[in-house]
Amino acid sequence: MSQPVEANENVDHVQLQRAAIFLRSKRKVVLSGSETEEEARLAEKQPVILPNLPTFKDVHSQRVHMKQKLAAGFRLLAKFGWDEGVAGHMTIRDPEFPDLFWVNRFGQYFGHIKASDLILVDHEGSIVRGNHTVNKAAFVIHAAVHGARDDVICAVHTHSMYGKTFSTLGRELLPITQDACSFYNAHSVYHNFGGVVYDKEEGERLVNALGPKNKAIILRNHGLLTTGKTVDEAIWNFISMERCCQSQLIAEAALPEGYKGLQLIDPDVAAQTFKNVGDERAGYAMFQPYYDWIIKEQPDCLF
Repeated sequence: MSQPVEANENVDHVQLQRAAIFLRSKRKVVLSGSETEEEARLAEKQPVILPNLPTFKDVHSQRVHMKQKLAAGFRLLAKFGWDEGVAGHMTIRDPEFPDLFWVNRFGQYFGHIKASDLILVDHEGSIVRGNHTVNKAAFVIHAAVHGARDDVICAVHTHSMYGKTFSTLGRELLPITQDACSFYNAHSVYHNFGGVVYDKEEGERLVNALGPKNKAIILRNHGLLTTGKTVDEAIWNFISMERCCQSQLIAEAALPEGYKGLQLIDPDVAAQTFKNVGDERAGYAMFQPYYDWIIKEQPDCLF
């Protein structure tokens, strides 16, 4: 969340300065109208609110926060039209018991999901909390990801229109825009589509294709899967990747020679841009306007 941060707190000011104006001006002014000299001086002393990752007083508060973020994410995906019947799922690793994860129940419309609807399951495929069934493919895919990647707190997969369409090309996104650079050298393609993912071996092959550091993977003939070190980052990564797929499909369709005619960003520039727009903090920050929007419009998702 955004909060007042003093200068001596643990904030990367060098990195922040690249993206935001956060230092108080030395200019002394009194705004015409009702502002007094005293009010002007007090305003100049107010701390500047810096975007910062949230901290929690206990693990229970953290769990509640994460489940609320996930539920809000489901509402957003529904609003964007990225639900597809019973297909699609998001999971978060439990902050107290990292070998357990929360997931949406089978067959519940994304636009109706509340934080209290989420189901807690273990990596063996058994329900720990909740009284509804869970999509088997959701368990197989997400258990494999969470089991292999300790850094993954959240994973997102749906059958979104442009993601599944782009997946039929069987290739990675190209660095054709600043947004696409968020995935530069940070995603892969899983080429071995074998139908609905019901067996453990398929999940393991998918994880091997994802690799130890990539934050996203394009599942050929299937769709997108994104991950994050926060719930916010993972959901934003999915939103952004879906739109990057849309952007590239439109660009390729506009060119007689298809993808061969695209003007790519220089590799060094793409790599540097990734450092600015593709890390955990950037993903967290980019999600906040959407979170604020959806909880104001649909506050019941938090309960």
